[in-house]
Amino acid sequence: MDILLYSPEDQDDLASGLAQALPEATIHVWREPASTGASGEVALPPCDYAVLWAPPASLFDNQDRLKAIFALGAGVDSLMRCPGLPAEVPVIRIEDAGMADQMIEYALYAALQRLRRFDQYRRFSAEGNWQPLSFTARKDVRVGILGLGELGRRVAGALASFGFSVSAWSRSEKQADGILCRHGPDGLDAVLAASDVLVVLLPLTDATRGLLDHRALSLLSEGACLVNLARGPLIVDADLLALLESGHIGYAFLDVFSVEPLPPGHPYWRHPRVCVTPHIAAVIPPSESVAQISGKIRALEAGNKVSGVVERGKGY
Repeated sequence: MDILLYSPEDQDDLASGLAQALPEATIHVWREPASTGASGEVALPPCDYAVLWAPPASLFDNQDRLKAIFALGAGVDSLMRCPGLPAEVPVIRIEDAGMADQMIEYALYAALQRLRRFDQYRRFSAEGNWQPLSFTARKDVRVGILGLGELGRRVAGALASFGFSVSAWSRSEKQADGILCRHGPDGLDAVLAASDVLVVLLPLTDATRGLLDHRALSLLSEGACLVNLARGPLIVDADLLALLESGHIGYAFLDVFSVEPLPPGHPYWRHPRVCVTPHIAAVIPPSESVAQISGKIRALEAGNKVSGVVERGKGY
């Protein structure tokens, strides 16, 4: 069995882990350039499986034997956009692997800041201003969740169990215990209008790119907190910055961006009501990725079905 591996991060750890978990396999690590022709380097052989994150299109040039492609993450947009991606080969994503708990922690931190108004207290502290603010009950803070996939359901359930008033939106109709679920364009507007804190956990597709523009973000409650844990291009940056400047959006926690790393001169870095984190809302340890991928490869080799297969038509 031959496995092709490409990842800009943790590549050596992943290669070592896969070799230990699948000792019968040969791990081929793709490094740019895989072959140069003139230097005499040999291109990697056709492989049975590929384990990838944001691969270059040329990686697939010699890969006509693939049985499945594993995406090193829950989001698969960068892989699905790759021009060389074989149309007939199933793409399988990482499922949870501890990501939901980390997303819950991040979203809960943002919701608690809104509840206790710690951002305002930080400003008061810098000013030497002793000014207690009025009490707010958890049930009076309305949290909207965009996206009801596996991660969205877990985050929505955790915030609801903590006492926040939670509603959620998905493109197609879904249900979740204890959560007011909406779908479709009217449902999106209703959730936005009922959100003091908005947590974004949508996949990036053609239908969701730029979804949160000036019109959509303006529907949030005055002074709302925006939390983007999904993908940067879901938000129109210029529109978000304008609404932050006007005060309509009171604070933004941003973990993902249209360009990563976020360029040094970007306005988000300097904005007093923006917290930038470097795509760390949910970090998958290489050992977790290896455990899932190796287990699914063994299942496929045995002729069994596996979960996490991407629906090409939906893009996730």
